[in-house]
Amino acid sequence: MEYQFTNDKPIYLQLMDVFKTAIVSGELQTGTRLDSVRDLALDAKVNPNTMQKALSELERLGLVRTERTSGRFITDDVEVIEALKKDLVEAEISAFLLKMKSLGMEKQSVIEIMKNNIFGTDMGGE
Repeated sequence: MEYQFTNDKPIYLQLMDVFKTAIVSGELQTGTRLDSVRDLALDAKVNPNTMQKALSELERLGLVRTERTSGRFITDDVEVIEALKKDLVEAEISAFLLKMKSLGMEKQSVIEIMKNNIFGTDMGGE
């Protein structure tokens, strides 16, 4: 996983975002055992307490589970992952549409541009 932190929100939230993206993209597959908090923190170059907070929040959201003697694992619950994917996609689309609105674009114009430019590319167009 690649970590690039900014100053606009707490590091633990940014860590959560990295994990969420890795989970929905399949980089971290269901049932995958995670490295120790210390190893993950070293890899991300963050304090172990910060990594622990991020992982605890991911566990609270049902994306990570802890097995007492075996460590932490990515959830096997595909429905939870699909719901997360839907939420992330909707958030990205909303942010994009807000940006387009700030540029003076009407919704229908954006849709037409997308039809003409995106759906003819590798993103799934015919």
